[in-house]
Amino acid sequence: MTENQSKRPGYKRILLKLSGEALLGSQQYGIDVEFITTIAQALVDLNKKGIEIAIVVGGGNIWRGSQGVSLGMDQVTADYMGMLATVMNGLALQTVIEQLGVPTRCQTAIAMHEIAEPYIQRRAIRHLEKGRIVIFSAGTGNPFFSSDTAAALRAAEVHANALLKATKTDGVYSDDPAKNSNSQFLKTVTYNHVLGENLKVLDGAAVAICRDNKIPIVVFSISDPKNIEKVVMGIDGIGSIVQGG
Repeated sequence: MTENQSKRPGYKRILLKLSGEALLGSQQYGIDVEFITTIAQALVDLNKKGIEIAIVVGGGNIWRGSQGVSLGMDQVTADYMGMLATVMNGLALQTVIEQLGVPTRCQTAIAMHEIAEPYIQRRAIRHLEKGRIVIFSAGTGNPFFSSDTAAALRAAEVHANALLKATKTDGVYSDDPAKNSNSQFLKTVTYNHVLGENLKVLDGAAVAICRDNKIPIVVFSISDPKNIEKVVMGIDGIGSIVQGG
């Protein structure tokens, strides 16, 4: 790859899936404002290059539905609490991005008109076309569905060129590298292989949505927020890609 090629965007419109854990930074709980500011700056830099950016944010840094279930809570209630946590994260991210000078819109799958727009597909696409960064929160608005599924669904709905999964690991492995030291890094892998081997890249419903809509999934480490730009600009060596088959 030449220097000029490395600066050419690989994708024009992206859906970035940010886990709640990604917002922890060095903390054990909550939001590390300093760390999400570095993430926001990376997104602002991409926005200035003309990349259209949508984001789905998780809520695991504040609350996970599985936590409530393990305490005997009804899963529907526990999942709705998780969706509210994603709204808190979305508003925090919106504030930081706008402080850096880029307009945003936070849309929620659960109506809460006083603090965010309701999710409307056509409106979201129009915001992207106008250069605004759009943050999708509250998951799909339904219990029993993860924020990964919400990310795949929104990526399909806004016609994203790729779904970028920013996580703590540097890509896709043949097994959990934390549990199996012999697991192999997979630079490229097919949707069906991920589903067949249950590789836990995203949940099965999310992978199937991306497969059916031919949306490549790029899995990469968010430990260095600059990786976002490297992935979008098509620089080799960052993360794993799920596509084809």
